[in-house]
Amino acid sequence: MATLSIVTYPHPVLKQKAAEVTVFDEALAQLVADMAETMYAAPGVGLAAPQVGISQQVCVVDISQPEEGEPKELWVLINPVIVETREPISWEEGCLSLPGLYREVPTYNWALIKAADVTGQRRILNGSGLLAVAMLHEIEHLQGRVFIDRLGPLKRRFALKAYRRLSEKPQPAPAATDASAPPAPSSPPESS
Repeated sequence: MATLSIVTYPHPVLKQKAAEVTVFDEALAQLVADMAETMYAAPGVGLAAPQVGISQQVCVVDISQPEEGEPKELWVLINPVIVETREPISWEEGCLSLPGLYREVPTYNWALIKAADVTGQRRILNGSGLLAVAMLHEIEHLQGRVFIDRLGPLKRRFALKAYRRLSEKPQPAPAATDASAPPAPSSPPESS
Protein backbone atom coordinates (compact mmCIF):
# COMPACT_ATOMS: atom_id res chain seq x y z
CA MET A 1 0.00 0.00 0.00
CA ALA A 2 1.04 3.58 -0.57
CA THR A 3 -0.02 6.96 0.72
CA LEU A 4 -1.20 9.10 -2.19
CA SER A 5 -0.94 12.88 -2.53
CA ILE A 6 -4.18 14.73 -1.87
CA VAL A 7 -4.94 17.45 -4.40
CA THR A 8 -6.29 20.73 -3.10
CA TYR A 9 -8.88 23.13 -4.41
CA PRO A 10 -8.99 24.53 -7.12
CA HIS A 11 -7.30 21.56 -8.84
CA PRO A 12 -9.21 20.89 -12.12
CA VAL A 13 -9.91 17.21 -11.30
CA LEU A 14 -12.08 18.35 -8.38
CA LYS A 15 -14.43 20.05 -10.87
CA GLN A 16 -14.78 17.08 -13.26
CA LYS A 17 -17.49 14.44 -13.21
CA ALA A 18 -15.59 11.22 -12.51
CA ALA A 19 -15.67 8.33 -14.99
CA GLU A 20 -17.60 5.19 -14.17
CA VAL A 21 -15.48 2.19 -13.21
CA THR A 22 -15.86 -0.61 -15.77
CA VAL A 23 -12.96 -2.91 -14.86
CA PHE A 24 -12.86 -4.55 -11.44
CA ASP A 25 -9.33 -5.91 -11.18
CA GLU A 26 -6.23 -5.93 -8.99
CA ALA A 27 -5.38 -2.35 -10.02
CA LEU A 28 -8.74 -1.18 -8.67
CA ALA A 29 -8.25 -3.14 -5.44
CA GLN A 30 -4.81 -1.51 -5.08
CA LEU A 31 -6.29 1.96 -5.66
CA VAL A 32 -8.90 1.31 -2.94
CA ALA A 33 -6.21 0.07 -0.52
CA ASP A 34 -4.01 3.11 -1.25
CA MET A 35 -6.96 5.48 -0.84
CA ALA A 36 -7.86 3.91 2.51
CA GLU A 37 -4.28 4.24 3.72
CA THR A 38 -4.22 7.87 2.57
CA MET A 39 -7.53 8.61 4.32
CA TYR A 40 -6.35 7.08 7.61
CA ALA A 41 -3.01 8.90 7.41
CA ALA A 42 -4.57 12.32 6.71
CA PRO A 43 -6.60 11.64 9.02
CA GLY A 44 -10.05 11.78 7.46
CA VAL A 45 -13.35 9.92 7.51
CA GLY A 46 -13.71 9.76 3.73
CA LEU A 47 -11.79 10.15 0.49
CA ALA A 48 -12.85 10.17 -3.16
CA ALA A 49 -10.58 9.23 -6.08
CA PRO A 50 -10.67 12.78 -7.56
CA GLN A 51 -9.07 13.98 -4.31
CA VAL A 52 -5.98 11.96 -5.20
CA GLY A 53 -6.04 13.14 -8.81
CA ILE A 54 -7.88 10.13 -10.27
CA SER A 55 -11.13 10.83 -12.09
CA GLN A 56 -12.92 7.55 -11.31
CA GLN A 57 -16.10 6.89 -9.33
CA VAL A 58 -14.40 5.38 -6.29
CA CYS A 59 -14.62 6.50 -2.67
CA VAL A 60 -13.85 5.12 0.75
CA VAL A 61 -15.46 6.02 4.07
CA ASP A 62 -14.69 5.01 7.66
CA ILE A 63 -16.28 6.99 10.46
CA SER A 64 -14.97 4.69 13.20
CA GLN A 65 -11.63 6.57 13.40
CA PRO A 66 -9.81 3.49 14.73
CA GLU A 67 -6.69 3.73 16.86
CA GLU A 68 -3.57 1.82 15.79
CA GLY A 69 -4.31 -1.91 15.81
CA GLU A 70 -8.09 -1.51 16.20
CA PRO A 71 -10.40 -3.00 13.55
CA LYS A 72 -11.44 -0.69 10.77
CA GLU A 73 -14.98 -0.29 9.39
CA LEU A 74 -14.13 0.64 5.81
CA TRP A 75 -16.99 1.28 3.39
CA VAL A 76 -16.00 1.12 -0.30
CA LEU A 77 -18.35 2.80 -2.78
CA ILE A 78 -17.70 2.27 -6.49
CA ASN A 79 -20.05 3.84 -9.04
CA PRO A 80 -22.34 4.96 -6.20
CA VAL A 81 -25.88 6.18 -6.83
CA ILE A 82 -27.91 8.08 -4.26
CA VAL A 83 -31.25 6.26 -4.12
CA GLU A 84 -32.90 8.25 -1.36
CA THR A 85 -32.15 10.89 1.28
CA ARG A 86 -34.19 11.92 4.31
CA GLU A 87 -34.11 14.38 7.18
CA PRO A 88 -32.51 17.57 5.84
CA ILE A 89 -30.04 19.01 8.34
CA SER A 90 -27.27 21.55 8.58
CA TRP A 91 -23.81 20.08 9.33
CA GLU A 92 -20.37 21.62 9.73
CA GLU A 93 -18.20 19.98 7.09
CA GLY A 94 -14.54 20.13 6.22
CA CYS A 95 -12.60 18.57 3.38
CA LEU A 96 -9.11 17.17 2.91
CA SER A 97 -8.98 19.06 -0.40
CA LEU A 98 -9.85 22.35 1.33
CA PRO A 99 -7.61 21.96 4.40
CA GLY A 100 -8.52 24.08 7.40
CA LEU A 101 -11.85 25.31 5.99
CA TYR A 102 -15.05 24.36 7.79
CA ARG A 103 -18.53 25.60 7.01
CA GLU A 104 -22.05 24.64 8.00
CA VAL A 105 -23.82 23.39 4.89
CA PRO A 106 -27.15 21.71 4.11
CA THR A 107 -27.08 17.92 3.84
CA TYR A 108 -29.10 14.91 4.99
CA ASN A 109 -29.12 12.86 8.18
CA TRP A 110 -30.03 9.62 6.36
CA ALA A 111 -29.07 8.23 2.95
CA LEU A 112 -29.70 5.08 0.93
CA ILE A 113 -26.89 4.38 -1.56
CA LYS A 114 -26.48 1.75 -4.27
CA ALA A 115 -22.80 1.02 -4.99
CA ALA A 116 -20.43 -1.73 -6.07
CA ASP A 117 -17.62 -3.16 -3.97
CA VAL A 118 -14.10 -3.91 -5.30
CA THR A 119 -15.32 -7.17 -6.87
CA GLY A 120 -18.15 -5.42 -8.76
CA GLN A 121 -20.85 -6.84 -6.50
CA ARG A 122 -23.71 -4.29 -6.23
CA ARG A 123 -24.92 -3.51 -2.72
CA ILE A 124 -27.51 -1.33 -1.05
CA LEU A 125 -26.06 0.68 1.84
CA ASN A 126 -27.82 2.98 4.27
CA GLY A 127 -26.41 5.23 6.89
CA SER A 128 -27.42 7.95 9.28
CA GLY A 129 -25.65 10.80 11.02
CA LEU A 130 -21.96 11.14 10.19
CA LEU A 131 -22.01 8.04 7.95
CA ALA A 132 -24.75 9.53 5.73
CA VAL A 133 -23.02 12.92 5.67
CA ALA A 134 -19.65 11.35 4.79
CA MET A 135 -21.06 9.14 2.02
CA LEU A 136 -22.96 12.06 0.47
CA HIS A 137 -19.88 14.31 0.77
CA GLU A 138 -17.66 11.79 -1.04
CA ILE A 139 -20.24 11.09 -3.76
CA GLU A 140 -20.41 14.85 -4.33
CA HIS A 141 -16.68 14.77 -5.22
CA LEU A 142 -17.47 12.19 -7.91
CA GLN A 143 -19.92 14.67 -9.43
CA GLY A 144 -17.27 17.38 -9.68
CA ARG A 145 -18.45 19.33 -6.65
CA VAL A 146 -17.00 20.27 -3.26
CA PHE A 147 -18.97 20.99 -0.10
CA ILE A 148 -18.75 24.79 -0.45
CA ASP A 149 -20.72 24.49 -3.69
CA ARG A 150 -23.76 23.93 -1.44
CA LEU A 151 -23.40 27.42 0.03
CA GLY A 152 -25.29 30.41 -1.32
CA PRO A 153 -23.29 32.83 -3.52
CA LEU A 154 -22.33 35.28 -0.76
CA LYS A 155 -21.37 32.63 1.82
CA ARG A 156 -19.43 30.73 -0.87
CA ARG A 157 -17.50 33.90 -1.78
CA PHE A 158 -16.62 34.48 1.90
CA ALA A 159 -15.59 30.82 2.28
CA LEU A 160 -13.31 31.04 -0.77
CA LYS A 161 -11.76 34.24 0.56
CA ALA A 162 -11.11 32.54 3.92
CA TYR A 163 -9.65 29.51 2.12
CA ARG A 164 -7.29 31.70 0.07
CA ARG A 165 -6.05 33.27 3.32
CA LEU A 166 -5.57 29.80 4.84
CA SER A 167 -3.72 28.60 1.71
CA GLU A 168 -1.28 31.49 1.91
CA LYS A 169 -0.24 30.56 5.46
CA PRO A 170 2.08 27.62 6.13
CA GLN A 171 -0.11 24.73 7.28
CA PRO A 172 0.77 22.27 10.05
CA ALA A 173 0.17 18.57 9.36
CA PRO A 174 -3.48 18.23 8.29
CA ALA A 175 -5.90 17.52 11.09
CA ALA A 176 -8.97 18.21 8.94
CA THR A 177 -11.41 15.42 8.23
CA ASP A 178 -13.81 15.11 5.38
CA ALA A 179 -17.35 15.66 6.63
CA SER A 180 -15.99 16.45 10.10
CA ALA A 181 -18.13 15.53 13.05
CA PRO A 182 -19.45 18.33 15.23
CA PRO A 183 -21.05 17.40 18.56
CA ALA A 184 -24.50 17.02 16.97
CA PRO A 185 -26.21 18.16 13.79
CA SER A 186 -28.52 21.11 14.12
CA SER A 187 -32.17 20.74 13.24
CA PRO A 188 -33.42 22.00 9.90
CA PRO A 189 -35.20 25.32 10.04
CA GLU A 190 -38.93 25.14 10.62
CA SER A 191 -40.86 25.97 7.47
CA SER A 192 -43.87 28.19 7.71
